[in-house]
Amino acid sequence: MSVELSATRQAVATAQRVVVKVGSSSLTTTEGGLDTARLSALVDSVARRVASGCQVVMVSSGAIAAGLAPLGLSRRPRDLATQQAAASVGQEALAHAYAESFSRYQLIVGQVLLTADDVVRRGHYRNAQRTLNRLLGLGAVPVVNENDTVATTEIRFGDNDRLAALVSHLVGADALILLSDVDALYDGDPRHGGASVIREVNGDADMVGVQAGSTGASGLGTGGMASKVGAARVACSSGIPVLLTSAAQADRALGPADVGTAFAATGSRLSARRFWLAHAADASGRLWLDDGAVAAVVQRRRSLLAAGITAVEGAFDGGDVVELVDPAGAVVARGAVAYDAAELPDLIGRSSHQLPPEQRREVVHADDLVPLR
Repeated sequence: MSVELSATRQAVATAQRVVVKVGSSSLTTTEGGLDTARLSALVDSVARRVASGCQVVMVSSGAIAAGLAPLGLSRRPRDLATQQAAASVGQEALAHAYAESFSRYQLIVGQVLLTADDVVRRGHYRNAQRTLNRLLGLGAVPVVNENDTVATTEIRFGDNDRLAALVSHLVGADALILLSDVDALYDGDPRHGGASVIREVNGDADMVGVQAGSTGASGLGTGGMASKVGAARVACSSGIPVLLTSAAQADRALGPADVGTAFAATGSRLSARRFWLAHAADASGRLWLDDGAVAAVVQRRRSLLAAGITAVEGAFDGGDVVELVDPAGAVVARGAVAYDAAELPDLIGRSSHQLPPEQRREVVHADDLVPLR
């Protein structure tokens, strides 16, 4: 069903650099193994968009699922070692299938495997950025996946929806398209009946009352609708519009963008460092703020001083990223802290003139701080 083109949909349709994320259930069979027909249909749609002059980065799930059948596994394994083994087999099959399918259009594929560590660590983030930009400059189609063969529980992205949002900013994408086995966002579970489709999301107010599931319907992937909505929020808050629909609608999504649910960009594009602070870096602790400090940090975009801190939580070193929370415990900002956790208890609540000269610097400087609301 086509819909009237909103400004968001027009932005997606005319974007010159697009990230396309596709889920496991859209590329594999329920028994495990690749569904080459569906993969080729997706490649057809991507190749048409590339032929129009657009640069496309793909974020593709499916490595673990693709490795199930070759290894004689009847379902997605629960233990990490077997998941990594399945990914080792499946990544090769997935990369080969993409390379073979794109070769029909004389397009070269570049496989890029990332762990969360590659995005959390600032140096790795910049290296990944340079690699992806160079691949695009050389006319290749980068295919990004989480490196499941080495990722541990502690350093996993959790799902490729979040990875796609991070990659979108990393490559300076003009739009993000999320493809799954559901054709749009609904205000409830469409499998149970009575749910209504939401065509446009222009802000959080449009999400009131929406119930998004946390797991995929097929059992092959790890990300449900909740993870897709979360990824859309990350991208939109950084100035990147998002289109969410099913892989079966890929041709329309990559064409006129008249299907699925469109999420409008709600914020301005952040610098790479500020985006990294807000969304990519892991937080090592928390600083609890009083109401005055919250107003200074969030509304007036000021640096955080020791006087406005009421409590310190976690073990961190100077330079680590921490969350700043209000008296109710809501995270209001993130930033790089200038002190070790052990130094702060003696400083908090004290104004600058009460501190020795060497400790009068900001706890989190405004240049190293990103408000989240």
